[in-house]
Amino acid sequence: MADSEAGTSRDAARASAGEYQVFLSFRGPDTRNGFTDFLYRDLENVGFRVFRDDEELRVGDVIGESLLCAINSSIIYIPIFSVTYADSKWCLRELANIVENVSKSEGQKRVLPIFFHIEPEDVKLKTPLYSDALSRHAMKFPDEVQAWRAALEEVGKIKGWNVKEDQSQAKIVNSVVRELLEKMDIKQKILPRHLVRHHAQVKRLIESLDINQSDVRLIAIYGMGGIGKTTVAQVVFNQLSSSHFGSHCSFLEDVRESSSTKEGIVRLQKKLLSDIVGSRFAEQVKDWEQGMKRIGEALSNKAVLVVLDDVADEPHIESLIGNCSLPSGSRIIITTRDKTIPSDEGFNGEIQRYEMPEMDAPLALQLFCRHAFGKNFPRDDYCSLSNEIVSSIGGLPLAVEVIGSSLKRRDKAVWEETLVNLKKVPKEKILKRLKISYDGLDKNQKQIFLDIACFFFNEKKTNPIYMWASCQFNPLGEIEVLIERCLIKILDNDKFWMHDQLIALGREIVHEDSLDEFGKQSRLWIAEEAIEIIRTEERKDKVQAVDIDGLDDSIEITNQEFERLQKLRFLKLRNGTFVGDFAKCCSKLRWISWRCPRQDFRPDNMYLDHLVVFELGANGFTDDSKAWNLIEDAPV
Repeated sequence: MADSEAGTSRDAARASAGEYQVFLSFRGPDTRNGFTDFLYRDLENVGFRVFRDDEELRVGDVIGESLLCAINSSIIYIPIFSVTYADSKWCLRELANIVENVSKSEGQKRVLPIFFHIEPEDVKLKTPLYSDALSRHAMKFPDEVQAWRAALEEVGKIKGWNVKEDQSQAKIVNSVVRELLEKMDIKQKILPRHLVRHHAQVKRLIESLDINQSDVRLIAIYGMGGIGKTTVAQVVFNQLSSSHFGSHCSFLEDVRESSSTKEGIVRLQKKLLSDIVGSRFAEQVKDWEQGMKRIGEALSNKAVLVVLDDVADEPHIESLIGNCSLPSGSRIIITTRDKTIPSDEGFNGEIQRYEMPEMDAPLALQLFCRHAFGKNFPRDDYCSLSNEIVSSIGGLPLAVEVIGSSLKRRDKAVWEETLVNLKKVPKEKILKRLKISYDGLDKNQKQIFLDIACFFFNEKKTNPIYMWASCQFNPLGEIEVLIERCLIKILDNDKFWMHDQLIALGREIVHEDSLDEFGKQSRLWIAEEAIEIIRTEERKDKVQAVDIDGLDDSIEITNQEFERLQKLRFLKLRNGTFVGDFAKCCSKLRWISWRCPRQDFRPDNMYLDHLVVFELGANGFTDDSKAWNLIEDAPV
């Protein structure tokens, strides 16, 4: 519903032009300034054209022409059923028209209901909440009530989202947005919930791209990590993909990380092909060279918009958009930390470079307040303190978000202590500023944060959670805290995501805690260093997790070496096995990830009483392998 008469007039004009995709039906006093407003803005942020109407500004007893146009032109209808929804004749009239519209659409339109602080049974008229309201309406509107009753009963049967009073509304809104993106096959990027608009940067970039020109252009957005390059690229992508390029666009994330292996490059190539020409073409790609060939063919006859996010090397660009001549009107956007990427040679078009500036003070304060207070400005008694903290952080959005989130609902004394610590750290020391938020975590939260930074970023959450639960780290609650403090995210595919600056912070903390003595490190993630430490004869009482992957030569871990790792709870071993008698080894290992296609599992008397995850992949052991004994003896 609109916030003002001006907003309603604007929506009415757009409705008459049939410009809407999504129609929100809701009761203003219940949800207008809260849940509905959040949902409306998040849907608009990803490019949906959303209609919301204000019942309180209506006159008469008949739905107006503009409202009918909005209902008729929309494809998705989202009624937000709340406590007083059925008290409104306008809400019920909207719903009746929605149900009629969907019934005539032959499956082309859908209703996705939200039950806000009520139950589906209320909407199906199985309780007094809505049925009493209809009884009251029957006195004034006897000719309409039957249609309203039928509409409520029909929509009440549709599976939707239940918003409980103790539930995160942000999570529900995010789920609704993702569902709509999937149903309407829209490639928009979901923007950060606390997005502070970079109007000046976005305007300048769109002007530089100038889609009305028929030439080929590439813009490189460069700057330090955490400065907001990806977010600005997402905003530009959303605007241009929805208004100009349609389905011929692709946004490839984390190119630097994904391109570290040939398999990762192939995954990116397949996503690019799937986005632009369909999954059938992507499935045909077997290796990166074939991927380059297919991409060259796919990008040869239609103007495209492609974003390559976080490019570190020139070959990344070549492997993803190739050496082919792109069609006229194509636009390429890359984000990078290196201002020399791409080189001026080899690209058949105009290259422009844009340095991402630090966020200026007013926007930084607004972003900080959204994370610390949940609104755009500070509380009166925190105004001076908020300004000082933001000034000490500087204009790096990542640091502003992380520190602001860490101070949410904290005592003023914690704020003052944070300010003192920030003033001790030079502004150029980014990781030191971020560490202030890490220091505010409890023991379990720190363990989980460091595990993700060293091993589990871009990995599914399921197995780590099993391990952490077995270690009494209370992972479900602690992960929520890390998410709230903007230290990690969980993506749609249930994988952990962490900003690379925070990955660097976690690994630096591990190094500092051991005074750079590898044998005293709690976590070892570089295979060569891990093997070197394991081979030494002293006990390694600090080592909790080891990743031995990427070695060309096969290795063997003996019972004596294993016995010296008393605190080990996670071991990833590739191209290796175990040998010897492990009867005297008292291990606290919770998780083994083992893959060795050329060797069998060879230890004797290996009993892992605490094991909760035994992950096997492409192993060569036989039906009588000792690995089966380990699995059979594992605790249930």
